[in-house]
Amino acid sequence: MSKALAEGMNNIIANLTVLYMKMHHFHWYVKGTNFYVLHEKFEQFYNDLAGYIDEIAERLLTLNEAPVSTLEECLQRATVKEAKGDLSEQQMVEETISDFAKVIQQLKECLKAAEQEGDDITNDLLLSIAAQMDKNIWMLRAFSGKNAVPPQKAEPVAWLKKRG
Repeated sequence: MSKALAEGMNNIIANLTVLYMKMHHFHWYVKGTNFYVLHEKFEQFYNDLAGYIDEIAERLLTLNEAPVSTLEECLQRATVKEAKGDLSEQQMVEETISDFAKVIQQLKECLKAAEQEGDDITNDLLLSIAAQMDKNIWMLRAFSGKNAVPPQKAEPVAWLKKRG
């Protein structure tokens, strides 16, 4: 494993660790008409994140690399910001979407590096995490009433163009 890939994976661990605490914060402090649904969803997210952190850290250890393991290291590396203030349920959902998208971008960068190195196992691990986080973004967008995929301009079917 290259040092660049190990660093990238450690940066992912850092962001996932901050997200883990942020999802706890959202779980504890969510209020509003969607309390129950979001309370449960944020709990699912922090449980998922704990698993991702562990899987990536153990992959690094398997390849004789050292995963970040202190909050100080995670906060220094993370691009995801800690939860702040009293957010509305909609703001919590929007921040979660944004943060998941940041992590997916990091995962994609590491996926390219793992592929270049021929490390199929790391590639598979990172791809499975990216796929689940991407699905979560879709679900959160649908929940918030935002389209998961921007609508495309409808084009008339070719045979209709000829008719009229």
